[in-house]
Amino acid sequence: MFDNGSYLAKQFKLSGLHGISDQTMEMHFKLYEGYVKETNRLMEKLWHYSKNGHVDPGEMEVYSELTRRLGFEYNGMVLHEYYFGNLTRIGLGDPHRLSSFYRAAESSFGRYETWKADFVNKGKMRGVGWVICYQDPSRGRLTNHWISLHEIGNIAGFRPVLVMDVWEHAFLLDYKPAERGKYIDAFFANINWDAVEERLQINASAPQQLTS
Repeated sequence: MFDNGSYLAKQFKLSGLHGISDQTMEMHFKLYEGYVKETNRLMEKLWHYSKNGHVDPGEMEVYSELTRRLGFEYNGMVLHEYYFGNLTRIGLGDPHRLSSFYRAAESSFGRYETWKADFVNKGKMRGVGWVICYQDPSRGRLTNHWISLHEIGNIAGFRPVLVMDVWEHAFLLDYKPAERGKYIDAFFANINWDAVEERLQINASAPQQLTS
């Protein structure tokens, strides 16, 4: 949310999740609020440098570093909002077989189970980052992607449909680093598929099935 030039941290009611403790969520919310605060701070600093439409050559190095940092902080804020927004404490595990997402996954991957296995396998990759299921708005097809940090690997113009945080802060209080798979199982148990459906562009062109 944007108010008088500043973003405001959104509130999410996510206590009592299956397999993800309230302690983890409380820590996670504080981390998210930090991204919001830092985004506002960087935007204010950048406005100071460029408000006259000209950056002094002697300040260009600082201006450039602030600009690069803003991408990290801004995406950290936005991706957490997607992540929290697709969680619920009354999740069903998998979408209904007649849902638009289930049909889109089958059209894109041949079978929903194939899409899910691909998403889960990306979540088990070494390193920290995000796994995002995107929809190509021009073709309707779903694809899963690994996003390093917050800003590296996002697909320009594609719509984030399902977002999973796989930074260690998302699960380390509940699971050991080697138990990331258990966290991913817990994530699926808490997915708010109604929120995912709302993000899906139903009127996109029919997805084209992937072929080998």
